[in-house]
Amino acid sequence: MIEINNLSSKKINKSLIKRTIKTVLREEGKKIKNISVAILNPEEIKAINLKYRKKNKATDILSFGEGIMEIIICPEEVLKNGDDFEKELKEVVIHGVLHLLGYDHEKDEVLARKMLNKQKRYLKIN
Repeated sequence: MIEINNLSSKKINKSLIKRTIKTVLREEGKKIKNISVAILNPEEIKAINLKYRKKNKATDILSFGEGIMEIIICPEEVLKNGDDFEKELKEVVIHGVLHLLGYDHEKDEVLARKMLNKQKRYLKIN
């Protein structure tokens, strides 16, 4: 089950998010029983980023895979990534799901390249 809670003022294409999550899971051959997606404003995601990552800034996406599988998205930050909001939204969702599956681009350059290549491939599928 994929639950999406839009707590921001930005209209979000929930079916795009669900399709994207399902595509990544299918392509990776993985199953996650429940994924929660929260859409938050910049102030809220900034507070969460500070609390859990010690980074005092808003970000486009956060993923939490311990226990509950959760993706948090900030549409205002996603908009800063490029002009095509739906494409950028799809890309951050792919990125978030890959994190839930254990990919980490911050620890190792080889793994970062692998993750980026998967993102590019999955972006073309949906």
